[in-house]
Amino acid sequence: MEAFIFDAVRSPRGKVRPDGPLAGVEPAGLVAQLAQALDGRVAGAVGKADALILGCVTQTGAQGGHVALLSKFRAGLPDAATAISVNNFCVSSLSAIGMAVARVALGNDRAVLAGGVEHMSLVPMMGDKASYYRDMTYPVKSRFVPVAIGADRLAATWGVGRDLLDAAALTSQSRAVAAEDDPALSRSRIPVRDTTGAVILQVDECIRPTTPEKLAGLAPAFGDLARTFAAALEGENVAPVHTIAHTPPMCDGAALALVGARDAFDVAPRARVVAFAEAGGDPHASLTAGFASMEKCLAQAGLTLADMDRIEFMEAFGVTVARFLRDYPVDAARVNVAGGALSRGHPLGASGGVLLSSLLDALEACDGRYGLAVGAGGSGVGAAILIERGDF
Repeated sequence: MEAFIFDAVRSPRGKVRPDGPLAGVEPAGLVAQLAQALDGRVAGAVGKADALILGCVTQTGAQGGHVALLSKFRAGLPDAATAISVNNFCVSSLSAIGMAVARVALGNDRAVLAGGVEHMSLVPMMGDKASYYRDMTYPVKSRFVPVAIGADRLAATWGVGRDLLDAAALTSQSRAVAAEDDPALSRSRIPVRDTTGAVILQVDECIRPTTPEKLAGLAPAFGDLARTFAAALEGENVAPVHTIAHTPPMCDGAALALVGARDAFDVAPRARVVAFAEAGGDPHASLTAGFASMEKCLAQAGLTLADMDRIEFMEAFGVTVARFLRDYPVDAARVNVAGGALSRGHPLGASGGVLLSSLLDALEACDGRYGLAVGAGGSGVGAAILIERGDF
C-alpha cells in the first residue's frame, strides 16, 4: 500500500489587512486557483480527484458553510468527489494531507486533493468566538491559553534565551531574502490572479529584512496577554520573552497537494510518502506535539534526522525552531533553507501544506532524497510527514 505526491503548490502569503492584495479573493476561490494550477501541471488533477480534503482553522463567515465543499464547487471537481473540511488548529492542512495519504494507501481513493486555506484578512484569528476560549469550567490543564503564552512558558522550561530567539529570527529573515533570488525554491509558489486574470500577488509579503541590532532593540510582546489569561494560568507568572520578530506574522494563504496511487496519472510523482504521524501534547505547553509527531514519523520510517536532506520545521514561534537546532542532532544548513514562518508568515490552516510544497522545492533544488516536514500548533497538536524522491 503506497501513496505518492504528484505535485504540491502554494499561494504567496499576503499581509493581513482590509485592503490587502487578497482581500477581494474569497477563500474558496483561492483554493480553486491552486486546483486549476495543479490541473495545468498534472493533467486530470481536478477531473480525476475522488476527494478534496481541506484544512481551515476559523470556519466562520467567509470560511464557514463547509469551506472544502465550497472550494470543490469553485474548482470544478466532479459531483461525485467527496469534500471534507478539517480543523486541527495550525496543523490542519498536514492532517488533511495525512487523511489523503491514508485514503489512497488503503485503496479507498485513487487521487485526492488535500491542503488548507486561511484568509485572515476576511476571517480573523479566533473570529469564531468559541466559548471555549473563555470557559473556566474545563479542567485547569485543558483551559485555553493562547499559543504566544505557551511559547513564553516553553522558553523558560527549555532555557531558550533571547540570544537563541534572535538568532532564529535573523536566520529566517536572511534566508527568506536570499531565497527570493533562487527560482528553484519557489517553483511551487503560484501567483494569485483577480477575475480579469491579472496577477495581484506573486511574492510573500511578510518578509522583512532585519539586523541583529534591530532585533535586540525589540521589547517582549505578550506580557499583557498573559495577564488577560491569568485565571487559566492560576496565577502563574509567565515572563514575556518573545517579541514580534520571534512571532510568525498572520497572513492570508492557501496550499494544495495532489496525492495519488502510483499509476493515477501519466506523469512521474514528485515524491513517495514514507511515513506520516500525528501527536497530541500538553495543552498548556502548546507547542511540544510537533517534536512528538516528528519522532513518531522517523520511527515509522526507520530513519533518523541525519538521513534527511532537507527539513521544513514549522517556526510556530522562535522557541520551537531554536530548541530543535540546539537539542537535536540536525545540520542547521538543511533546515528551513528558504526561511520559515517567522519571515514568510503563518496562514494557520494552510501552513502544513505550505511546508510540504516548500519541502519539495528545497529537496529538488539540492537533488536530495529524503525530506521531513514538521508542524505544531496551539493546545497541543502536532503532525509530521516524511517523503522520498526517486524513480518510481
